[in-house]
Parts: sequence; structure tokens; C-alpha cells
Amino acid sequence: MTGLPGLDLDRLAAHLKTGPLTGELIPGGRSNLTYRVTDGTHRWVLRRPPLGHVLATAHDMSREHRVIKALADTAVPVPKVELLCEDTDVIGAPFYLMEEMPGAALRHRDQCPWLTPDKARTLSQRLVDVLADLHAVDPKAVGLGDFGRPDGFLKRQVARWGKQLDASRSRELPGIDELRDRLADTVPDSARATIVHGDYRLDNVLVTEDPLDISAVLDWEMATLGDPLADLGLLCVYWNGIGAQDDPITGTVPTLPGFAGTDEMVRRYAERSGADTGGLAWYTAFAYFKLAVILEGIHFRFTRGQTVGAGFDQIGQLTLPLVRQGLAATSGEH
Repeated sequence: MTGLPGLDLDRLAAHLKTGPLTGELIPGGRSNLTYRVTDGTHRWVLRRPPLGHVLATAHDMSREHRVIKALADTAVPVPKVELLCEDTDVIGAPFYLMEEMPGAALRHRDQCPWLTPDKARTLSQRLVDVLADLHAVDPKAVGLGDFGRPDGFLKRQVARWGKQLDASRSRELPGIDELRDRLADTVPDSARATIVHGDYRLDNVLVTEDPLDISAVLDWEMATLGDPLADLGLLCVYWNGIGAQDDPITGTVPTLPGFAGTDEMVRRYAERSGADTGGLAWYTAFAYFKLAVILEGIHFRFTRGQTVGAGFDQIGQLTLPLVRQGLAATSGEH
């Protein structure tokens, strides 16, 4: 195989000055494209933006590369980054290479028959602890003091995702503008600013079986400096699922016996971080809105034939359930 959708292996090999490459698309991603690449001796993982309709400020490879590199010597497990290439003449888009890490991104129950209730509970705790560790990193100490603008972060986030919605709007979405307005009218004051991941969830980390651990946190495309409760609210949304059978977005692994509930995970985060989580409902509502906008953008690309891989045909059906759950959260019904 010399080529994949979105990746010309011959041109990549010439750029890397290596022998012939083989590769495969790593399934499961709905945004940036991720490939496993090898020359027979070395193995890498390559990340590039999606095909077509790339929204402004999204899918920035240099930002993702920068934050992973900065976190290399912290308590947050990340892969070693090997190369950043911003020359779009190589494969048609910016990309970066990182080392392939052990473990699996757990999305479906049948991936982990070894996950006993005791291990599930341990993994729940580890997932929360890694998030708390990330939020404990001093951005200036790792060279990320200018990685974002914490002041006004939440207000800008609501506006940003509203703009992303408008850029992907191709059909009627009852309630989504009401949700955006409710969020904009009730933005809380942030108590502190940290590095935020922006899409932290179980299937954005790699889990090893023996020993049971998280070997790497992946998918940093939305990382910035801002309010850490935005990460926690989104994790809770992912953890609860969106009510779809065989949930294609949040996966089915957290439904296995032994996993902690969201209330317990929030308590553990509060204990580990010292954060006040009393106002988490707004962040949860915002997470539903953000996820709805992301899925609508994916649906937009799918309708134009600009997605790679399977499973995109059902994505558009999930936007409105997320909007309804977001509205319920803003009303205290969730």
C-alpha cells in the first residue's frame, strides 16, 4: 500500500528520507485523522487535519505538537513527539509524528473482557487523577505561559462554538440557539486557570492491561489555557453517555460493572485538585452544546463526502439529543 485517504506514503517517505512506508488509518477518530505508519524498523503515529471544511482555529497541528512536547517531563503521560511538518506540499496538510505508545483506546465493551469490576473502579480513579495532574501543571514552568488567554475564556468559548455552529449550519436545529443564549447569559466567573485538554475522555487515553494504567493522553487539538472545570464538565457528559444504543461518541465501556458514577468522580477530582465543583451544572450544559456543535460539523463534512472511515452516517442523529440534554442541564433538570 503506497497511499491512504489523506496520506501519500511515498511523499512522506521521501520527506522522512526513509525506505518504503506502509500504514493504516486508526479507526475511531471523528475529527483529526490518525494513522499508524512504519518503515519496517520504526513505528510512528501520524496526525493530520480532516479532509475539507476545516473550521477556523480548529485542527491546529502545531498547537497539539507544542502541548504534548511541553508535558513530556510532567506527571501527565504523553507520547514523545518526533516531528512537526507545517509544509503542506508533503502530504497536503500540516502533520506531526509521535511515538506509538502501548495500550488501547477503550471504546467498546468487547475490547476489554479482562476489565473486572475492581479494575474498572481503579481505571475510573486513574482517569480522574490524570486530569487533576494536568490541571496542577504550572503552564509557565513548562513553557506554555502564552498558550492561551485565560481572562474571559468561558465567554469566548461560548462565542467560539457559536461561530463554529454557524459555519456548519445546514439544517434546522430546534433549541440550539436557545441553549447558546442561555449559556452566554449565565457565564460564571472562573476561579482559576490551568492547561485544559478540551476533549478529555476515556477513549482519548491509552489504557494498558498489565499493569493497569494510562500510558498516554491523546488528541490535544483543543488544548489551551482556561477554566479546568470545562474539562470536568465534558468528562461527565462523556461518562454519562448520550442515551444512544451502542453510543458511537462516548462508547460503552463506562457501562461495565465497577466503574465509578459521575458524582463519585467529581468528588475525587475535588479532593485531588482542591477545586470547588459546586457550579458544575453550567459547565455540563456547555459541554453538551460544544459536543453538539462538534457533531454537527462532522455531519456537515459527511454530507459533503469529506469524512474518512466508517460510522459517520449516524452522527447527524445525535445533535438534537445533545441539545435537549443541554437545555435540561441549564434548567436544573439534568
